[in-house]
Order: sequence, then C-alpha cells, then structure tokens
Amino acid sequence: MARKYRSWEEQYSEDNRYEAAVRRVKRIKGFYTHLLVYLLVNAFIVFLNIQDMKEGESYFQIKNFFTAICWGIGLLAHGIRVFGYDLFFGQNWENRKIREYMDKEKKEKWE
Repeated sequence: MARKYRSWEEQYSEDNRYEAAVRRVKRIKGFYTHLLVYLLVNAFIVFLNIQDMKEGESYFQIKNFFTAICWGIGLLAHGIRVFGYDLFFGQNWENRKIREYMDKEKKEKWE
C-alpha cells in the first residue's frame, strides 16, 4: 500500500530541488533574453553604420565591431555562468577522453 504522506526530509529535499530548478530556468531564460537583445542591438548598429558609410569606405573597420566584440565577451561570460564550464567540452569530457585513449592503446597493443 502506498504512503499518503511524505516525511519532512523528503518534502524539504523535493522543495529544494524544485527551487533550484526554477532558479536554473530563470538563469537560462535570462541568457536567451540577453542573446536576443545582443542580436537586435548589433543588427541595428550594423544598419546605422552602413547608413553612415562614405562612398568607397570599407565596412570592415574595428570601430564598426567594437560594441559587438566587447558585448560579445560579456555575453560569453554570461553563457559560461549559466551553462557552466562544460559548455566547450561537455559533461564528463575528461573521462570520455581518458577512456578513448585507453581503448585505443589496448587495441593497438593487441593488434
């Protein structure tokens, strides 16, 4: 027969997991909002820069990319904070790589 009531520890643990999940979802939503604003503002800046260009002038000058680069660094830091340092290597990357090299060495040794 199933229990109707959970213990205090089970309830507290479940509440903590729920609150942690809510915080994580809010952080992810905040990052995507930041990314959207970054894209919209930089698209607008590109538009303004193209409008202000003189005839024969190249668009590819550092002044035209300064905002995107600096803000992009901040956006990258925000992404790392939200998604963790596993953003580049993935979860358990080190363990997978070690296993791969061990398997490769074992295979080469027996062939």
